[in-house]
Amino acid sequence: MLVTMKEMLADAQMRHYAIPAFDVSNYEMMKAVLDICEEERSPALLMGLGVDLQGKGMDLIPAMIAEASRFYTIPVCLHLDHATDLKLIKQAAAAGFSSVMYDGSTLPFEENARKTAEVVRYAHANGLTVEAELGHVGNAMVGNEKDTVLNEDPEDTLTDPADVVRFIDQTDVDALAIAIGTAHGVYKKTPTLRIDRLDEITAVCDRPLVLHGGSGTPDDQMQTAILHGITKINIYSDVVAAMNAGLKAKLDTIANPAVWPVFVFEQARENMREVIRCKLRTFGSSGKV
Repeated sequence: MLVTMKEMLADAQMRHYAIPAFDVSNYEMMKAVLDICEEERSPALLMGLGVDLQGKGMDLIPAMIAEASRFYTIPVCLHLDHATDLKLIKQAAAAGFSSVMYDGSTLPFEENARKTAEVVRYAHANGLTVEAELGHVGNAMVGNEKDTVLNEDPEDTLTDPADVVRFIDQTDVDALAIAIGTAHGVYKKTPTLRIDRLDEITAVCDRPLVLHGGSGTPDDQMQTAILHGITKINIYSDVVAAMNAGLKAKLDTIANPAVWPVFVFEQARENMREVIRCKLRTFGSSGKV
C-alpha cells in the first residue's frame, strides 16, 4: 500500500530507527527493494532520480511502482529525489509521487528558504510530504562522473545549527536533510561523520532528519547517527555497484549474445538483494511492519 513519507518517518522518529531510501532506476532494482522489504517486514521507501525521469520516465516509473505496491503487504512510499524547481515537483505530483525533495542547498540561505516555502505551500495543499536540504552534501565520484567534485572538503558545507530553527520556522518543511560529513557517490576516502554537529541540530529541530550519501559510509557510523536522530538514509551507489558487478561477472562468462535477461541478471539480482537486506538490518527498519 502507498503511504506518505511523513507517516513513515514519524514512526522511525518515535521508535528510533532509520529507513533506507533507495533510488530505483529500473524494474530489477525496484523488485529487489520491494521483495527484500517484504521479506524483512520493513517499510519500503523508493525514490525516483531526475536522470531516470526524463521524458516518459516521469510517468512510467511511478506508475510501475504504484502498481507493483498492490502486490505487497508492506507500506510503500514513492519519493522524488533532488528536484530543483517547482515545475518538476508539480509534474511529479501529477504522476503519483506522494513525497518530494526540494534541493536548494547550493543557494544562499534566504533564497533556499523562500523557494522551499513555496514548494511546501504547493505540496501541503496537494497532500505531499516535503524534504529540503540545509547545508550541502556534495559529490564524491558519481555515476556520470562530470558532476564529481574533486578535493571538496565537507567541513566547508556542514549544516549550521543556528540556521536550522530559522529555516524550519520560515518553511514548515516536513523533513530536513543535513550535511554532517557525507558525500554522494563513491568515496575517495572514508568519511568521518560529525556526530557533535548532529547533536547540536537535534537539540533545536523537531523534524525528522535525513542523511544523504549513505553508500560507503561505515555501518558503525551510520548506526551512531541513527541513535543521535537520523531517520532516513539515502542509498544508491551501493546498490548500483552491486548490480553492475553482478552483470559484469555474468556477462564475462556468457558466449551466447542472445541469453535471456532473466539469466543475465541472476548474479546482479542476488548482489542487490544482499546489499538491500544489509541496509535494512543495519538501520533497524527490519521487523518494523
